[in-house]
Amino acid sequence: MIIYKFSKTILLLLPIILVVACKKANELPDPLEAGWKGESVCDVIEETDKLRVLKCTFEPGVGHEKHYHEPHFGYTLKGSKFQITDKKGVREVNVLTGSTFSKDKVSQHEVLNVGDSTAVFLIIEPK
Repeated sequence: MIIYKFSKTILLLLPIILVVACKKANELPDPLEAGWKGESVCDVIEETDKLRVLKCTFEPGVGHEKHYHEPHFGYTLKGSKFQITDKKGVREVNVLTGSTFSKDKVSQHEVLNVGDSTAVFLIIEPK
């Protein structure tokens, strides 16, 4: 009788468990889905079953709404000054042309180009 009640409880909870387990792991958009004021800022320039390469362009006053990144490597084709908002807070950073950056785990942030020049980045995401 106890086993029957336990089995019945498991069967009743199984759909709920499956819905929660299948829910998208990150509720934020990824860098390609995220844009700025309804406009896209990133384009796919290469995608294979092993990687995705994005080119993201930010004119002065343009940003990237809050989004998440899987582990990735980035290269700055053209730099500018950015306001970055993440779990550390809000800060301004001069991003220099030719600089690189990387994350080895999922990260989240929002950025805004507060400089006076257009910035362009390559984002390389292993799959």
